[in-house]
Amino acid sequence: MSETHNRNSRKMTEGLSRTANRAMLRGVGFRDEDFLKPIVGIASAASDVSPCNIHLDELAAVARKRLRELDIMPLTFHTFVVTDGMAMGHEGMKASLVSRETMADVIELDARGHAMDALLGIGGCDKTIPGTVMGMIRMDIPGVFVYGGTIAAGNHDGRPVDIVSAFEAVGAFSAGKISEQERHAVECAACPGAGACGGMYTANTMASAVEALGLSVPGCASVPAIHPDRDQLLIDSADALERLVREGRSLKSLLSRESFENAIRVVMALGGSTNAVLHLLCMAHEAGIALSIDDFNAFSDTTPIICDMKPAGRYVMEDLYRVGGLSVVMKILLDAGMLHGDCPTVNGKTLAQNLEGVNVSLEGQDIIFPLNDPVKKTGPIVILKGNLAREGAVLKTCGLSEVVHTGPARIFENEESALDAILNGGVKAGDVVVIRYEGPKGGPGMREMLSPTSAIAGVGLLHDVALITDGRFSGGSHGMVVGHVAPEAQVGGPIALIREGEIVTIDSHKKLLEVDVPEAELEKRRESWKPRDTGYHSGVLYKFAQLVSSAGLGAYTS
Repeated sequence: MSETHNRNSRKMTEGLSRTANRAMLRGVGFRDEDFLKPIVGIASAASDVSPCNIHLDELAAVARKRLRELDIMPLTFHTFVVTDGMAMGHEGMKASLVSRETMADVIELDARGHAMDALLGIGGCDKTIPGTVMGMIRMDIPGVFVYGGTIAAGNHDGRPVDIVSAFEAVGAFSAGKISEQERHAVECAACPGAGACGGMYTANTMASAVEALGLSVPGCASVPAIHPDRDQLLIDSADALERLVREGRSLKSLLSRESFENAIRVVMALGGSTNAVLHLLCMAHEAGIALSIDDFNAFSDTTPIICDMKPAGRYVMEDLYRVGGLSVVMKILLDAGMLHGDCPTVNGKTLAQNLEGVNVSLEGQDIIFPLNDPVKKTGPIVILKGNLAREGAVLKTCGLSEVVHTGPARIFENEESALDAILNGGVKAGDVVVIRYEGPKGGPGMREMLSPTSAIAGVGLLHDVALITDGRFSGGSHGMVVGHVAPEAQVGGPIALIREGEIVTIDSHKKLLEVDVPEAELEKRRESWKPRDTGYHSGVLYKFAQLVSSAGLGAYTS
């Protein structure tokens, strides 16, 4: 390494005036020769708040050891985590999306404050993945992202269960479909140890998207959390970061419009989470790359779902890993001309070069399907527009061949009141449940609606009741669900103006979300409409509400 490789940290370590700075670094283990080495920040989201992140410091230790062997000085700092599975269904969920922005800010502040030359980001759950990547992109220095890996499936009476099984058990118990003993058994079995939620929910979706972007080493998204191969991924990631430092190449420089197209294509093929829309839009914004919510339909229309993954399917990420992992899925897409193979990646190879040795053999398994015989002929995410969503809304079609539904609106001003109605028989077949004032500004924080969607499934109305909201959905949500409705209710969007019983149409073919109310009437109602008092007049949720953009842009604050 030469002095050009520590161009940031030498501002903190070189010269007479930096005597006190060096004294502080000696206190954490630096010696004379170390002040000439690059300083890498290891941004770890480790926490015993959740199984997703409980093991991340163990992974950070593997990376630290390897970086020291490469004559790089690692300094570990913690971002943090708001875990969706525990925040879900109460006020805590308002903190989840906000945490993505705060994580990016923490990384920026720590990297700037300590003059770091590069970053190794380690995240394990829904928001720690995009939040960490956003912060690393923003800093425009060498960087590599490492995913903490997926949890193993739980086992209940010989069948696999996961966190969504626990959410759906609530509705099933309320509907009298299962006993209290059964509900409790599912609760106890759902999360057997470390790792992020097992299905193709948001964490596994975003880990796959980040690998498709080229920001993780090959295999990073697929290897389970508790697996011997994950340590090697940390070593490979440290080696990749050393090369980027040596070459002076930033993580941001690896990104392009084409790499984002690769990520969107992979998300569609996997049957991934609707949250990918928000997060990829934000990451592109940080990178200065033009990407719009309108870009997603072209990929949804032309990308079959080729993985039979939960929540709509049968399998979890450890099953996908067992049959070759994300690399097989990407190889299938690349061979069909559906990926840009010349995009660079963190290990110095192009995406196509990383996939050269991947063997695609689909016999003897029913997890990955060929493109000519897919799980579904089109992708899981459709962008809708219409008089209810002029800036766009996101429809999740995973598990449904189509979504065409017209029914009377059942209006709820928050998630809790909707959940109560669903669990107590207040919603019937044909209804369109409308949950409003849950958007980025109105929540504030844009809560996920996993509890109501799981309750709808649990009471047996999965294919009979639609739900629309200016909030968002967990990657575990499925059914006829439309989120991210923009403009949101809090800014006077049409979703704030519709009334009980008015007829709402959702049409995945026409990509339409409409209410059967004339425009002139909606305008008349808007004249007397006023924003709702969110109840937050100070603190982080208040600040977020003042700064956040529309969900149609990604709900970013930077």
